[in-house]
Amino acid sequence: MTTPAKLAKLTARIDDRTPAHRDRAVDGLRALALLAVPTGHWLLGGFTLDTGGGLHNASPLSTFGALAPAGWVLQMLGIFFLVGGYSSYLSYRRRKGPARAWITGRLTRLGRPVLGVTAVWALLLPALHYGLGVPTATLHTASTLVVQPLWFVGVYAVITALTPYCVRASRRLGFWSAAPLLGSVAVVDFLRYGPCADAMPSWLSVLNLLPGWMFAYQLGVSWADKRLGRREAWLLFAGGAALFAALLLAFHYPASMVGVPGEARTNSHPPSLLVLALGAAQSGAAVLLRDRLARLLRRPALWAPVVIINLSAMTILCWHQTAMLTAAVPASYFGGIPGLTTAPDTAGWILARLAWMPLFAGLLVLIAKFARPLETPWDRAGTTRRAAAGVLAAGFAYFALAA
Repeated sequence: MTTPAKLAKLTARIDDRTPAHRDRAVDGLRALALLAVPTGHWLLGGFTLDTGGGLHNASPLSTFGALAPAGWVLQMLGIFFLVGGYSSYLSYRRRKGPARAWITGRLTRLGRPVLGVTAVWALLLPALHYGLGVPTATLHTASTLVVQPLWFVGVYAVITALTPYCVRASRRLGFWSAAPLLGSVAVVDFLRYGPCADAMPSWLSVLNLLPGWMFAYQLGVSWADKRLGRREAWLLFAGGAALFAALLLAFHYPASMVGVPGEARTNSHPPSLLVLALGAAQSGAAVLLRDRLARLLRRPALWAPVVIINLSAMTILCWHQTAMLTAAVPASYFGGIPGLTTAPDTAGWILARLAWMPLFAGLLVLIAKFARPLETPWDRAGTTRRAAAGVLAAGFAYFALAA
């Protein structure tokens, strides 16, 4: 049987096994948001080489500010939290046991892959340094990049644990249950960027971390609770777009959705009001396009990749930076290679990086074959092995934070 025939048979089998009640549009939105994470990190995450051959992080945004609008498309964490809230609501309503058991199960599913990738890297660090002579600077850079996506998993886990309260808020306030979260972020932004900003403590921005990302999650809960329909979606889309434009043009928020080296202000760490405005517009568009997307994904050839991506969600989040490092670290021994180890300060670098991205994707597929079992229950792992994994993960976290 030829390869195209095998692919056609596989896609047909996946389509046939999909339950009729499966919400293909929500799964499609999640897959889109998942793919945006590695695409954004691979496109906007460059390196430079020091005189000792060590890799250091660099960003093309420092030179090419015109690339900032690309982040408006690639920053799709709002969509991810939206569909997360939607799916969590349905799962929470279907639970058969107490809420605590449901929360524990969800957090375990999130924690296993994180524990796996950090434990593996804890073993890799000494092997790379003492066995292959990889410079310490490169290991610091690698640790930072590996940890970078994991903060998202931690925040998502905390918000998931608050799902019972999100459900209650939606039942009482409906669509407007997300408004206090938006207001909270607006107040903190006013304090840290307003006329009294100099008198505010530096830790004030941390107060935006939970409500900033919980905003879209709460919208997702209300969407699943049938309290967010097309009328509310139009309000979200138009209001979010208007607020986004006002913050950029009138209040001079940074245009980049990610941090730019050398810039004093950042929109995403922790989220500013601009992130919520973008999330509102994206959420409104997602609700409005749901039916059209669902019809589109009834085609087996389009639906099969969505299923595969969703099944590998945590693998993609936890290991995509490792895929890029798998190419960049060996390349650092050969000096400056365009798109990999040269400074991201020319148009040629952008074109070269685009050419390298299929290799990153291929490496991620290979890594996923090894990493996927880390997402499944560790039924055969005894207490000693689990404890050892925990100790290794803690050691890697300490090294990464110290870096």
